[in-house]
Amino acid sequence: MKHPEPGFLGVRLRSHRTSAGMTLEELSQASGVSVRAIGDIERGRSRGAQERSVEALAEALGLTEGGRSQLLTAAREGRRRPVAVLSGWGDLPPVLPDFVGRGTEADWLRDRCAGPGGRTPVAIVSGGPGLGKTSLVVHTAHAVADRFADGVCFLDLRGLDPVPLAPEEALLRLLDALGVRERDIPADPQQRLTLYRRVVKDRAALIVLDNAAYEAQVRPLLPGVGDSAVWITSRRMLSGIEHADRLNLRPLPGPDATSLLSNILATRNSDGGDDNSVDALADIAGLCGNSPLALRIAGNRLLSRPAWSPRALAERLAFEDLRLDRLTAGDLHIQAAFTLSYDQLTDPAKLLFRRLALVPGADFGPALGAALTEQPWAAVEQTMDELIELSLLVPTTADRASFHDLLRLFADRRLHDEDTPDSRGRARTRMNDWLLATAREAGQWFEPGHVPAPADPAAAVRLGSQDAADAWIRTENVNWLAALRQAVADGAYESVLATADSMHWFSDRWTYWGHWHTVFALACEAALALGDAAAEATHLNYLSWAQSMCLGRPAEALATALRAAELARQCDDQRQQAWAYNYAGYAAALLDRPLEALDHLQKSIALFPGSGDKEGLPQALIALARAYFLLGRFGDGMQALERIFQLLDAPATAPAAHITEMTRFIAQGWVARMHAGAGRWDEAISAYRTAVELGVAVDFPQIQGGMLSALAEVLHDQGRTTEAREALDRARRVFLANDFTTEADQTRKLLDTWPAEDDRLADAE
Repeated sequence: MKHPEPGFLGVRLRSHRTSAGMTLEELSQASGVSVRAIGDIERGRSRGAQERSVEALAEALGLTEGGRSQLLTAAREGRRRPVAVLSGWGDLPPVLPDFVGRGTEADWLRDRCAGPGGRTPVAIVSGGPGLGKTSLVVHTAHAVADRFADGVCFLDLRGLDPVPLAPEEALLRLLDALGVRERDIPADPQQRLTLYRRVVKDRAALIVLDNAAYEAQVRPLLPGVGDSAVWITSRRMLSGIEHADRLNLRPLPGPDATSLLSNILATRNSDGGDDNSVDALADIAGLCGNSPLALRIAGNRLLSRPAWSPRALAERLAFEDLRLDRLTAGDLHIQAAFTLSYDQLTDPAKLLFRRLALVPGADFGPALGAALTEQPWAAVEQTMDELIELSLLVPTTADRASFHDLLRLFADRRLHDEDTPDSRGRARTRMNDWLLATAREAGQWFEPGHVPAPADPAAAVRLGSQDAADAWIRTENVNWLAALRQAVADGAYESVLATADSMHWFSDRWTYWGHWHTVFALACEAALALGDAAAEATHLNYLSWAQSMCLGRPAEALATALRAAELARQCDDQRQQAWAYNYAGYAAALLDRPLEALDHLQKSIALFPGSGDKEGLPQALIALARAYFLLGRFGDGMQALERIFQLLDAPATAPAAHITEMTRFIAQGWVARMHAGAGRWDEAISAYRTAVELGVAVDFPQIQGGMLSALAEVLHDQGRTTEAREALDRARRVFLANDFTTEADQTRKLLDTWPAEDDRLADAE
């Protein structure tokens, strides 16, 4: 049975009242239910009225038994059915409690929840800034959310930013919101698009794409077929999008605009009297061009000034000719409305508001604001709170905030009006310098031999541990990556090299980020500009790693590594030659060319001992063991692995502690594989158990779960089903605890195919 949607009660009640020719007041008098309560039901603000109230309304309206039953059912459903939303990137913003009007437009959207012939309906709501496109769509999405079994997914495409959200990044966020983990999302844009369409085809979700910039940004995000629906808001008509229905939003009708202001001011305690307030509110609405955003800003102005009457604000607007012109002349009316709030700010808040427009990412914290304004971070934290309170910033997490896209544009305009080009340039340079310096400090936590510097109690960011450093790098990744790009453009090549170099060992922890190839390619560009062949060889090596491990492009990785080897040879850099042949060997093995891999790896192993690099030789030996495994030379592979353990156990040759732990764990897994490959099953089981226990101390849960799965399969093949199930269930729990949902599902399915009893015991019986 299809349940009535939230708001259905209000629609039916209004229809019955209109058919009966009754006003709100007349129905209130006849039923004993207050005018306000009836109005709230009809507007959808009260979705589930009490049964006795509905009975009274039905009797007053003279409804048939069928009509009465329909109203009661709608009331019960409205009381019990929650609004469903997806988590993560896709959280639907809260509905505005004072939303009014737009009934016809909301009905138009409701009719576009399902498409003909299984095609996903696409509805585009367009119009000028501040007309309430987002508010309308969010309000209606909440009302129809229970029509979609998989919820509502909301994504801001940042269409008014200087650089709108790229389609491939939008796909990443949508897939994340739809439950696909980052590690499973391809880096290749076409593969990412294919995955998105496959996922959406099997879902029933409402996808809201807010603030679209242009057709090419939106087109890849349209799934085509399935039970989902796509609603888009944009300043543009997006005429190039085929098979879409369009609604061009207009300003609110006069009475609705006045009602919106009245609702905003419902809780206001005025000290300035009530001088003809209804007419004054209508005047304010007219001066704001009946634009919902301008009306909301004007209403907040009154809320913050209890001594002002509505008439006083109307007169203030009337005497500001430039502001009135902007309110009634296309997009400029939004800037004037924003200025009403901007004028209330303290000078430090104005400065911060303007300077935050320089941040490239979607959000920011007090530390970035401090770098931009040269103010203490604690003071900036308080100033950000001031901006949030005035709705000029939107809180995103406990200590970070973001702009609404229109406010970002407004802040940028104020920045250019009030700051000189020199002051803007200096602020941007300070921000980028701080980002790159902090990125280097954070990355150093993962480098061999790192000795933490004494903590600075006045520092805006305290990186007192690997966990804190890890969190900072991930949180600020968009901003420090943009700073790295800008540093290349500015010719700050030494800073680029130092930052990229500091990320070398951290990158192993976040291989699925998707931008390591960019980081190391920028470093290669910087090294080339400096004419530093040794640095270029170093970062070509890092780039080769990213091409293999992150992009899955071993052919490119092999070519890059061999280029690095030649450069390192030319500048007599033995260490980078050794690393280059290591990466070349790894790439060749991925290409299933083990003999070529052996050739490269033997060169690497011969070079590492004289290079002074204790971390590289064990890695090359692991790659060598992999090549031997591919060739079926398990004895040779075991010899390579035994040499690794000798290196790790000797203080003179052991790498840094955290790298030693990681290397021992991975090498032990290859010991188990060698035994299994040679048919030594008991030894393989024992080696896998050792590897699993070593993995407890290493932060590589995907590999840890993989070791447990491999152990389970060996146990199962040997008829030790009970032990196999225990190992596989442990693998499943490791995967689940670390959000590796695909692997967890695979282990669950495999568990379902294995018998619960030990095969050998069953045979004995």
